[in-house]
Amino acid sequence: MLELLSYGFMRNALLAATAISIFSPLLGVFLVLRRQSLMSDTLSHVSLAGVAFGVLLGLSPTVTTLIVVVLASVFLEYLRVIYKNYMEIATAILMSAGLAIALFVLNLSKGATNISLDQYLFGSIITISMAQVFMLFVMAAVVLIGFFLFFRPLYVMTFDEDTAFVDGLPVKIISILFNIITGIAIALMIPAAGALLVSAIMVLPASIGMRIGKSFKSVLIWSIVTSLIGLNAGIIASYYLNAPASAAITLILIVLFLLTAGIKSLARR
Repeated sequence: MLELLSYGFMRNALLAATAISIFSPLLGVFLVLRRQSLMSDTLSHVSLAGVAFGVLLGLSPTVTTLIVVVLASVFLEYLRVIYKNYMEIATAILMSAGLAIALFVLNLSKGATNISLDQYLFGSIITISMAQVFMLFVMAAVVLIGFFLFFRPLYVMTFDEDTAFVDGLPVKIISILFNIITGIAIALMIPAAGALLVSAIMVLPASIGMRIGKSFKSVLIWSIVTSLIGLNAGIIASYYLNAPASAAITLILIVLFLLTAGIKSLARR
C-alpha cells in the first residue's frame, strides 16, 4: 500500500475518487428517485459532442464540454415537461444525437489533432492532474453547500412535485439548477470515469444505499460510504491487477450491489 502511495498519479487518483464519492452519490440518489437515472447516461454521451467541438474549434475540450452539457441540461428539463410520461423517449433521442454529433464533428476535424475519442469514452482516473482533482473537490463543495441550502425543496420535489408547486416552491428553477449541477459534475467526471461508465458510478452507489438505508438521510450516507469503498477499492485493484480503473470500479460496485441485494433477500425469509 505504501508503494502505491509513493506514486503521484496514484495519490491524485485516490483523491479524485474521494471527491467523486462525495458528490456523485448525492446527485445519483435524487436522479434515481426522480426516475431520471438515464439522464446521467444521456449527458455523458452529449458531453462527447462538447469534446468534439473543442477539438474542431481548437479550444479546451473541458470548456466546450461544460457549455454543451449545461445547454443540454436545460433542454432536458424542457423535454421532461413536454414528455412527462414518456421521458425515456426524449433521453434516448438526445443521447443518440450527442453521439452522432460527436462522430460527425470529429470526422470534420480529422488530422487536426491526435486526441482519441477512446480516452473520453472509457476515461482514465490514473491520468488525472492535480488541477482536475482541485476542480472535483470544488464540485464536491458546491454540491454539499447546495444540498444543505436546498435539501427540503429537493426532498419535497422528488416525492411530490405538484405539492412543491402548490407550496410556492420555484419548482422549474430548482429543477433546472439541479440538472445544470448534474451536467457540470458529469463533465468533470468524464476524464476519470469515461462517458460509458460515469452513469454506473453515479447510479450504483445510490441503488445500494437505497437497499441498505432505513431513512432518507441514511440512504444518502450509505451511498457515499459505498461510493468511497467502491471507487478506492477499484483504483487499488486496477493498480495490482494492471486493469482499467473505470472497469474495475464498475465491477466492484456491481458486486456490492449483488451482495446487498442477496443479503436483503435472505433477511426477508
